[in-house]
Amino acid sequence: MSEEQAKILLVDDQPANLEVLCDLLESKGYNVLLAPSGQMALKSAARAAPDLILLDVMMPEMDGYETCRRLKEAEETRQIPVIFITARDLKEDVVQGFQAGGVDYITKPFQEEEVLVRVQTHVRLNRLARELETRNEELAGKNEALEREIAQRQALKGQLSSLSQREAERWGLEGFVGQSPTIEKIFREIRLLQESAGTSVLISGESGTGKELIARALHFGSARREGPFVPVNCAAIPAALVESALFGHAKGSFTGASADQAGYFEMADGGALFLDEIGDMPLELQAKLLRVLEDGQVWRVGAREGKKVEVRVLAATNVDLQQQIREGGFRQDLYFRLAHYTVEVPPLRERQEDVPLLARHFLTFFAGEMGREAPELSHAALERLKGYSFPGNVRELKNIIERALIESHGEQIQPQHLHFVAGKGTAPGLASPSPSLPELPLDLDLAARQAELQVVRRAMEQCGGNLSEVARLLGTSRNRIYRVLGEEKPPG
Repeated sequence: MSEEQAKILLVDDQPANLEVLCDLLESKGYNVLLAPSGQMALKSAARAAPDLILLDVMMPEMDGYETCRRLKEAEETRQIPVIFITARDLKEDVVQGFQAGGVDYITKPFQEEEVLVRVQTHVRLNRLARELETRNEELAGKNEALEREIAQRQALKGQLSSLSQREAERWGLEGFVGQSPTIEKIFREIRLLQESAGTSVLISGESGTGKELIARALHFGSARREGPFVPVNCAAIPAALVESALFGHAKGSFTGASADQAGYFEMADGGALFLDEIGDMPLELQAKLLRVLEDGQVWRVGAREGKKVEVRVLAATNVDLQQQIREGGFRQDLYFRLAHYTVEVPPLRERQEDVPLLARHFLTFFAGEMGREAPELSHAALERLKGYSFPGNVRELKNIIERALIESHGEQIQPQHLHFVAGKGTAPGLASPSPSLPELPLDLDLAARQAELQVVRRAMEQCGGNLSEVARLLGTSRNRIYRVLGEEKPPG
């Protein structure tokens, strides 16, 4: 609407005055409304919402000052500017008009040019005020939406931190029980790295050895402990979604991207991002990860600008990354960027002396969760545990103890309560191979591969060939199962 199309309400009890002003304003294209009294003015203003009111002062029953005061008291007419028209220009009258809520005044007899200039000025000011109010409301809405998003992100970070803290308590450093020299060495490394809250760390070891536990201990024991700990299993994210999951995406960047979405890096801002099974990350994405690690800037998929993040990256692998580098499956520059410091986690079979301590620790922990007193491990059960090779490492021991506690109903743990991957009631040890297994060669690397293959085959028999169940049972990924079996991963 142009200024000429603005609605002007004329209020005067003298028809001659109304006629003169009406002709003048209509000649300039204004839409003119008429009210012969204060009462009519209140009704017309509430109904038509004019852009400006020209209000005579001297009227019977309700004068212009009282009319203006009532206009300013009503919510629907409060913002309409009022110009008084008066034959009196005494200072007291002018002050009274402004006190009643007027924005200007015109004295009679008025000059046409003066009326037009004042009307035009206040119509423009009113329009600008409305536009400003609308913009402020829009900005307020955007600020409110931004505040909600910030609150949601903070809540999400809080939830991640809370969940991570509870998991840390469940699998906290005190859960990394042991007195073997290798465990004492890891304890020293963890305490050292807790003091270097920005150092990237690569944790390597077999599945189930406690790599995520170490990562949590590094985070929750550092100066970043109040920030979120975001664990990500690189092997579990579909290849087509890895980039979006890590870095986020902009609205409309691909089919189904109906809104802006933060990735794991942004969620971990101010805290730590744990990239588990980093060796399974697609090669083409490794370059983008390297860029983020080098400049600390995340680019959402489809975004036109990046966002700075402050994230400590902790990575873990159960494969030989050096071998993958030689085979062209992993970037050497990314390896060196991740491995500012490396922690080697030994398999449980290499620290058998820690098995009794770990077993009693998990027994006490799970009994506490169940509201029971921790039962004793019988000598026979303990010997069974000590004679088992634990292909699933500490995770497998933890699961065995939890199931044993349930089956024993809180009574002393007996051998029949222990269930091993190799089959119910059996616990093959390292001293002598199982009668059903062929002798292993004296080549250490070859023997390790053959032993790993035997464990996978046993698990496949137990799970009826269901590879997802095999991976879950052994605490590893399907990709590793395929590698062990020497098969190509099926398409899709």
